[in-house]
Amino acid sequence: MSRAAGQIDERKAEAVLDAAGELFSERGLAVSIEEIAKRAGVSRQTVYNYYGSKVEIARAVAAQRAEAMAAPLDANIGDPLSALSVFGRIMLEKLANPRHVEMMRATMLAGRDAPELGSAVYQAGPAESRRRLADYLAAETAAGRLAVDDPDKAAAMFMGMVTAQRVTRGLLGMPLTDPGEDLAASAAECARRFVRAYAP
Repeated sequence: MSRAAGQIDERKAEAVLDAAGELFSERGLAVSIEEIAKRAGVSRQTVYNYYGSKVEIARAVAAQRAEAMAAPLDANIGDPLSALSVFGRIMLEKLANPRHVEMMRATMLAGRDAPELGSAVYQAGPAESRRRLADYLAAETAAGRLAVDDPDKAAAMFMGMVTAQRVTRGLLGMPLTDPGEDLAASAAECARRFVRAYAP
């Protein structure tokens, strides 16, 4: 079990997550705790003290990425169109990042033999992003800026609109974006259509 926030050196904790993210992307989830510790410049015991297991490390890496994606929803940007456009752009940028794609491939492969690992990454990453988006849509509906009857389903719909077939393309080794594609414009177009569909 990881230590409480105040009991750890945040720089070392971040170094461990950065190293784990790099190694997971480069070589899959079969990397050892020792390799993560070496890349992070800390002892193996330090990694165990902070995260306890490789499952917890993978969960923390996914949670870190979900937090970055959901940040615009908490930033009080002002209107749903702007917030959803930024949320969608960040999602596309992450999907277009080869490291992210490689980690997802590795997680899928590891999930066959270690389903708890795949579940941990999914719950802390994609599922958490969807939950945060659903909470945002519910709040915007309560404020009268949107009219969303089922925030969870609507969140899944918006994320599906943005990602479209990109994940499948990436997992098959194809480019996730078209040459010269403007990711911000693509995300904004999805946001415009979504906000129009759920206008109050």
